[in-house]
Amino acid sequence: MARQGKKSRNGTFWAKALERAHLGVWDWDLVTGDCFYSATWARMLGYDESELANTSDLWLQLTHPDDRERALASGDRHIAGLTDAIETELRLKHKQGHWVWVLDRGGVVERDAMGKPLRLMGVQTDISKQKAAEAELEQVNVRFRLALAASGTGIWHHDLAGGKSYWDERTREIFGLVSDTAEVERDHWFGYLHPDDKEAASRAHLVPLETDKVTAVQYRIVRRDGEVRHIESLLRFIADPQIRDRRLAGQILGTVRDITEDKQREQELAYAARHDALTGLLNRAAFDRLLADHIAAARLLPLSVFYVDLDYFKALNDFAGHAAGDLALKSVAQGILGCLPATAHAARLGGDEFALLMPNCDAAQAGRLADAVLAAVRDAELGSTATSRKLAASIGIAFVDDADTTVADALACADDACYAAKAAGRNRFAVFSTDTASGSGGLNAARIVADTVDAMEDGRLKLFGQEIHLLGRPWQESRHVEVLARLAARNGRLVPPGEFIPVAERFGIASRLDRWIIRTALSRHGA
Repeated sequence: MARQGKKSRNGTFWAKALERAHLGVWDWDLVTGDCFYSATWARMLGYDESELANTSDLWLQLTHPDDRERALASGDRHIAGLTDAIETELRLKHKQGHWVWVLDRGGVVERDAMGKPLRLMGVQTDISKQKAAEAELEQVNVRFRLALAASGTGIWHHDLAGGKSYWDERTREIFGLVSDTAEVERDHWFGYLHPDDKEAASRAHLVPLETDKVTAVQYRIVRRDGEVRHIESLLRFIADPQIRDRRLAGQILGTVRDITEDKQREQELAYAARHDALTGLLNRAAFDRLLADHIAAARLLPLSVFYVDLDYFKALNDFAGHAAGDLALKSVAQGILGCLPATAHAARLGGDEFALLMPNCDAAQAGRLADAVLAAVRDAELGSTATSRKLAASIGIAFVDDADTTVADALACADDACYAAKAAGRNRFAVFSTDTASGSGGLNAARIVADTVDAMEDGRLKLFGQEIHLLGRPWQESRHVEVLARLAARNGRLVPPGEFIPVAERFGIASRLDRWIIRTALSRHGA
């Protein structure tokens, strides 16, 4: 009784074990052709045990067409003695119509005296969830690989236990390595490093093993063809969960991305932010920062600030067009650069205005540089459409020897001196002086006379007629008109002659003003 109870208990035990493990058992008698399928196998496919026949080809009828050949081949190879066991994955059709992935494992459990197989047994495990997880993981991997391909990112890893490194195809492309194998020598990467980046890059690649922190590093490599490329790399240590000592196992996983074009764009943007697009000279903002830095550096004092304003540029631009004007500006810029010593700087402030900065400069040096710039402007290339035009410059020079001077004050002084040069006849330079800058006849007068000269050329000098009546005689018998000049300022205000004519007389342009008035009056009224 005790022995029978033990058998009964063992049978119950195995039945429950199969039930709890969701294992479907099959038992195929190769002699009779009958095949037993356990109740758990039937329920795995949504059937009651009584709904299925115990035939050897039942499982094949329920197998997905794409899996039948592979499943049959696995059994045939085992029966032929070519494999130790049957093991294959296949899909079986559920009663509700969907497919259930199963892992089929089994083998010969009984042979005759000659060794011929008589009986096969096996179990099938539902692996649908595992397959779904694998499919989801594959989708993630596909998206990941697509993202890597789109970003041009390569992946490499170094196995600490084996001491081997592996580069994927994209990594090998970035480094210019021609190889059909992913395995590379451990120190192969070091040989590509730019000499100036070896120390920093090597130090950054010493990833701390006690943390999972991601390390980012940028460095340059020199490919075998001599081309220098900029690389961005992300590094992380991946621990082996089975080994506690991180120094003995795990891997360093890294990505590499060629950022050479990004670096070039950064440099181009940085250059564009500091330079004038037309001439290539510094722009106003960059010049202001540079001037501020020079003023703050006592070792560079005294320094000279030049304000260069082109003469006759508007007339050239109106006569020959903007293309000729742009050509003239570029030619002037190149001429100025050709005059500068190594320590000096030039900028285009806007329009036809330029600025120069020369550190440790005395009056004699400034004068020589100004003369050279004036000559360069006169010799500027104006193009075939403007051969009859001329170009000159008025230059104002201000000296800065006090570190408390502001950028605005330094430029204002040079600008005022430039007006003085224009008032004195153009095509010359003037040096800022506090003596000439004081009083109503100083820099304000220089600005007025310079504006007067410009007004004669651009049409802002206006003529008005005032009738003169002789007492005792009819107007028809004696017609006289007094011609009056009014200056239209750049802001639109009419400047009365009492403001600009005395200044014109002081600066020696009164006769020129007279000739302009007479010529204009006669051309309009004919005589």
